[in-house]
Amino acid sequence: MNLQTFIFFVLLSYTHAKFSFTDPFESCETNAFPPKQSDAAPRYIINLDLPPQERWTKLVTEKKNDVLALIGDIRNLTLSLVGEKVFKVIIDNLDKIATTLPYPFNEEIIGISKASGLNISEATLYNIFYEVFTFCTSIVAQDTSGHLYHGRNLDFGLFMGWNPKTHTWTIAELLKPLVVQLEWQKGGKTVYESVNYVGYVGIITAVKKGLFTFSLDERFGLNGGFVGLLEWIIFKDYKQKWVSFLTREVMEEAKTYKEAKFMLSHTRLLAPVYFILGGVKSGEGSIITRWRDNFHTDDLLDRMSGSGSWFLVETNYDQWKTPPFFDDRRTPAVHCLNKGGQKNASPKLLYNVLSTRPVLNKLTTYTSLMDVNRGTLGAWLRKCEDPCWPW
Repeated sequence: MNLQTFIFFVLLSYTHAKFSFTDPFESCETNAFPPKQSDAAPRYIINLDLPPQERWTKLVTEKKNDVLALIGDIRNLTLSLVGEKVFKVIIDNLDKIATTLPYPFNEEIIGISKASGLNISEATLYNIFYEVFTFCTSIVAQDTSGHLYHGRNLDFGLFMGWNPKTHTWTIAELLKPLVVQLEWQKGGKTVYESVNYVGYVGIITAVKKGLFTFSLDERFGLNGGFVGLLEWIIFKDYKQKWVSFLTREVMEEAKTYKEAKFMLSHTRLLAPVYFILGGVKSGEGSIITRWRDNFHTDDLLDRMSGSGSWFLVETNYDQWKTPPFFDDRRTPAVHCLNKGGQKNASPKLLYNVLSTRPVLNKLTTYTSLMDVNRGTLGAWLRKCEDPCWPW
């Protein structure tokens, strides 16, 4: 099934829904905030003082059944998406990939394998799976006093198991029970906080109190994650960094916003990506558009395509390009932020914007809000009731 046929199939399943295929945006959400406490992702601690193989044992053991329920679908749906030839190369080399991953990630994945009952190749697939399949919306906004807020939706599972009866994506639904808020501690003190899927050792949403906030959005490109992955396997190109492993290194090692920005901009990557970074001082906000070897930055307070001077909005498309009509989450987000105005910049405004359809859609697994000054991070599971755009 080609892409055009698949999109038609998904939209056809909405035949009886009161839904506009041409413009899924109707109005800005104003009453979604505050989120329900019952939707809050549970909190856990990852103890960095433990040997890497033991850090995830308690959490993975508790969530073992949810992890096992997901892995079978990951294999089947990855095969259908990348094709048999590429899938065979990846699957046949998963054990080799596991042994060549950098420390401590390789050791943590071994520990996750033991705690979950997955073999090493499955635990590795579970982790590299996220390197190439995420869709997201990220916002950094500054209020009139210079206070910074960072919010994001994590959308996951496009083209991966659409259910025409329930209007849901299989992978997105299986991931929701695995969303957790983590406190990464060393010496009994929290180094940073993140939102993760259980057993995923990289970082895609995080805050380091008093220093910076971070989120990651996928960037599409011909020289994308699969190319880098094949280069890792075939040409043993181990100098490139796995995207979410680099971001964890940034959270653990960077001491300033400027240092984090440099690391995210200048490191050679396995896949193209967007890094969205927020600092603690007025004007410290940036969208870092990454090719595997090069970068471009769009900074807060500089007006550019797709964003306003007091906020930045990134979905999964370059700031200097118009998003495609069938996946334009940026325009509604920008419209609703402008309508709310800088005087109302706050967690409430960001959560409401991230709850506006199609910014909120059937792929959205969670919404997160971060405040760098307070060092707070919250994450809430999301469900987009019909009529709701599929992506």
